[in-house]
Amino acid sequence: MHIPDGLLPPQIVAGGYAVTGLATWYCLRQINRQGHAQENIPKASLLTAAFFVASSIYIPLPPVSVHLILNGLLGVVLGYFALPAILIGLFFQALMVGHGGLTTLGINGVLMGLPALAAYYIFQLRHGLEKFLPERWATGIAAFLGGSSGLALTVLIFITLTVTSLPTGLDATAERRAIMVLALGHIPLIVLEGIFTALVVLFLQRTKPELLES
Repeated sequence: MHIPDGLLPPQIVAGGYAVTGLATWYCLRQINRQGHAQENIPKASLLTAAFFVASSIYIPLPPVSVHLILNGLLGVVLGYFALPAILIGLFFQALMVGHGGLTTLGINGVLMGLPALAAYYIFQLRHGLEKFLPERWATGIAAFLGGSSGLALTVLIFITLTVTSLPTGLDATAERRAIMVLALGHIPLIVLEGIFTALVVLFLQRTKPELLES
């Protein structure tokens, strides 16, 4: 689900850096307003490492093979720290394991970072759900929705960018078919990441509830 160097036209790549830069500025501003940023650095560092390692855990779903993304989990647990954490993880993935690229770091930040922020806001719906459901149920449902929507939005953005911006030298029909097969292969992973996020969040709620107050 990473976009490699050379696939998208330069104007879209530049736009990706502009959007990611603006979003990063906004996140850092919100982090500074919280007044206790240093307390969250160890948690952010741990989940950045998890995000990096997850890219090497492949799940065969014939005819494709997909790997964990976990951007929804980072959004749910880290809040505004998620986007800077994902950017650091993407940088090292591009350098060390060849996922994505340095020229597309900005667009991959849009691809995975913005859905992570959306996952954070979705997780905040738990406060409204608590009016109708027990706290544990509300937290679990909101965490599942946040974790699954993070990857679902990533897949949606990936399809939109790649299908509408294919290089002219490629067989557009074959490439679009391959992209759609890859996207469909992520549907079970979307559910899996939602379940995994809910399990992690419920564990944290029971053992370290303060970690969920990003």
